[in-house]
Amino acid sequence: MLQALLVMVAAYIVSFVILFALPGDPITGMYSGGDAGVVDPEELERIRADFGFDRPLWEQFATRFGAALVGDFGRSIRNGQPVVDMLAQGIPQTLALVSFAVVIAIVLGVALALAATGSRRGWLRQFLLTLPSFGVSMPTFWVGLILVQIFAFSLKWLPPVGNTGFQSLVLPAITLALPGAAQIAQVLAKSLTTAGLEPYITTARAIGLRPSVIHTRDSLRNALLPALTMAGLLIANMFGGSIVVESVFSRAGLGQITVKAVLGHDIPTVQAVVVLGAIVFALVTLVIDLLYPVVDPRLRPSVGARR
Repeated sequence: MLQALLVMVAAYIVSFVILFALPGDPITGMYSGGDAGVVDPEELERIRADFGFDRPLWEQFATRFGAALVGDFGRSIRNGQPVVDMLAQGIPQTLALVSFAVVIAIVLGVALALAATGSRRGWLRQFLLTLPSFGVSMPTFWVGLILVQIFAFSLKWLPPVGNTGFQSLVLPAITLALPGAAQIAQVLAKSLTTAGLEPYITTARAIGLRPSVIHTRDSLRNALLPALTMAGLLIANMFGGSIVVESVFSRAGLGQITVKAVLGHDIPTVQAVVVLGAIVFALVTLVIDLLYPVVDPRLRPSVGARR
């Protein structure tokens, strides 16, 4: 938990240094298109003072960091709205997209790994094991465009853009899930292959257990730890990938907020999104660490050790 807290604090400090210490003035870029002569200089100074950009960098950091500790990331330079309120509007849409994508990625990844390692046909096994490498190498935006062309424009089964109901969530979620499913399948297939060579698997076969039972119960349970780690990292990374996916499918969420903030030199909003991503990453990693003893009894402290 302390490491998770340090990650979040470090993310804030690094993002502040990168965004606020860079040359250039976000106020000038926002209100005068990069040309200070377009807007009255006195008006620019008033706006800088209003957002706190006229103070020394160390004072800005102390003020903003103290406010961030209580959940206040300031106001958007682009529209003056509190940044927290903007994020609160986009988080539900992005959370729904990421949650659905995670479910799809886990189901597809586990199913593909089990099918590949459980197949007795050499050619089929080799073919299934090559699919994850192909899935990892496909660019997310390209996958999204292909899915839109096939299922939205050609077959007209699903809407191509928007946030209108569950159907509009299917294509973006599949687009976001496919690379993650490929990575889970890669890691889990390798772990299943290694677990299949363990002595307890040989013993299970010797006492007459069915191969399907050995594969899905004994091998899978002991091969889950690496895949669990990969799944946790993918959940955190999907929040970053959702920016591209939401842009491709024109969904209102954190992706759209982030793109507008970057294009509009909206530094407080960009920093809030970066810190939010770090928080998600730290919390997901913490949950995965706490789940290890649940999945693998060998990691649980013994009764004697607790005493």
